[in-house]
Amino acid sequence: MEKDTLFSGESVNVEYKVTVPKDSAKYMKTVVAYANDRGGKIIFGVDDKTLEVVGMDTDIIFQTIDAITNAISDSCEPTIIPDITLHTVEDKTVIVVEIFPGKMRPYYIKSKGMVSGTYVRSAGTTRPVADYMLKELILEGLNRYYDCEICEGLAATPEDIERLCAEMKATAIRNTLTEGEKLKVKDVTQNVLISWGVLAEKDGAVVPTNAYALLTGQARFQPVIQCAVFKGKDRAYFVDRREFEGSIQDQMEAAFQYVLEKINRGMRIQGMYRQDRYELPVDSVREMIVNSVAHRSYLEPGNIQIALFDDRLEITSPGMLLNGVSIKKMKEGYSKPRNRAIASAFAYMKIIEKWGSGIPRILRECSEYGLPEPEFIDFDGDFRVNMYRQIEGAFGSNGVTTQTTQTTQTTQSPTQTDSLRLTNEDKAILALVYKQPEMTQKELALELGWTVDRVKYYLNKMKKQQFIKRIGSSHNGHWELLVEEDIWQS
Repeated sequence: MEKDTLFSGESVNVEYKVTVPKDSAKYMKTVVAYANDRGGKIIFGVDDKTLEVVGMDTDIIFQTIDAITNAISDSCEPTIIPDITLHTVEDKTVIVVEIFPGKMRPYYIKSKGMVSGTYVRSAGTTRPVADYMLKELILEGLNRYYDCEICEGLAATPEDIERLCAEMKATAIRNTLTEGEKLKVKDVTQNVLISWGVLAEKDGAVVPTNAYALLTGQARFQPVIQCAVFKGKDRAYFVDRREFEGSIQDQMEAAFQYVLEKINRGMRIQGMYRQDRYELPVDSVREMIVNSVAHRSYLEPGNIQIALFDDRLEITSPGMLLNGVSIKKMKEGYSKPRNRAIASAFAYMKIIEKWGSGIPRILRECSEYGLPEPEFIDFDGDFRVNMYRQIEGAFGSNGVTTQTTQTTQTTQSPTQTDSLRLTNEDKAILALVYKQPEMTQKELALELGWTVDRVKYYLNKMKKQQFIKRIGSSHNGHWELLVEEDIWQS
C-alpha cells in the first residue's frame, strides 16, 4: 500500500498507535466507536503525533495479531470481527486493524455495560455516546424507527384521525401541479396511516405514534424551526429572528416563506411578462428545508436552525448521517430514511420524493444558477448544508433584507407585480375572505383544513404586504381586501 494513502493524518475513520497498549481498553473504545459508526482503521506502528513509521516487532508480530483479535472478541458486545492485515512501509511493518460498520448496534465494552461502554466517533475523536444517540443506535440495531414508535400519553380519536387524513389530502392536492393529477390524489385512511407507521395497533386499539404527534403538532417536546438573519458572515449580530411552531409540515412551509422574504429578488422580462427571479434557486431552498425536517433525528432535543448570512444560507439539522450514508453517496442520489412514517406521509403530500433525487437536483440547479456547489457537513452530531449566495451580480451586493432589484428598464403595472407575489395559499385565503369577510381565523382554518397557526402566518404576511386588513375585533370584526379581484383570481 502506498504510504500517502495510508498516512494522511488522523481523521474520523483513521487512528494511529505507536504500539499495542498492554491495556486494551486504550483502543477498545475506538473499536466499538467504529462499529457504531461508519467503520475505520487503527494502525499500529505509527507515531500519532509525527506520523513517523516506527514499525512493529516482526519476531512476535503474529502473536501480536492474535492478542489484538482476542482482546476485541473478549471485550466487545456484540461480537466484533476485525480484518487485520500487515503492510510494509519504508522497510518497516505496520498492523492495520479495520473495523467494519456493524449491523447489531449498539456495540459496547462488556465490562462497562451498554450505557457507559458505548462510544461513537466525532470529528476524529472517540467519545461516550449521548443518551438520545444510544436510543437511536438501539432502534437502528433492531431495524426500528423512532417515528414509528407508539407515543405514550397521547390519544387519537376517530375524529382526530379523520381530520389529519383530510388535511393531508388537501396538502397533496395543493402541491399537485395539474388538474388531472389533482383528481388522481387518493384518500388517506386509517389503515393507510397504520401501514405507514403514523398510527399503530396495540391491544386491539389504534394508537398514535411519534410521527402522528409530530404531524399534528402534539409531541410532548414538539421541536420548532429557528430562523434568523445575521449581519456579516458570522453569528455575532442578529438582524431578525423568528421561531415557527405547530406541525412539522406547517413549520417547514413557514420557514420556506421566511427565507423567500429575506433573500434578494430581481426580475426579468420574458416576452410580454415579468418574471421574478430570486438570487437562490427556490426549489433547492425548499428541498434543503424539507430534507432537514424529514431526515433530522427527533430523539435529539435540538431544533433545526436556518441562518441567512451575507454570503450563504445555512441549514443545520440535529442528527449525524445514518450508518451506510455518506456525503458522496448522497450526491449520487442515495437516500436512507431516518423517519420512515414521516417520509411516507411527506411523499403522499408531494412534499418529498422517495427516490433520493433531491441532492443531485440541488447540485444541478445551483450549477445552472452559476452558484458555488453547496457544502455538506457532517459534524458533532449535526448535519449542515451551506448554499452560497452571489456576492456581486444581477442582484447587486448582498444585503440582509429582501430587496427587489430591477434588471431591466421595462416596467409593469402594479396589478401584474402584486399578483406574482401571491402564493396559492394567499389566493385560497383571499377567495374565502371575499365570499365571507366576517370569518375568523379559526373558521378559515377549518374551511381550508389547515392549523390556526398556518392561517395566522399567511394573514400576517398579507397584512404586511397591504393585501388585506382587519376591521374591528378578532371576533366581531371583518376582513377588508385591499387588492382587486382579478389579482388573486389570476
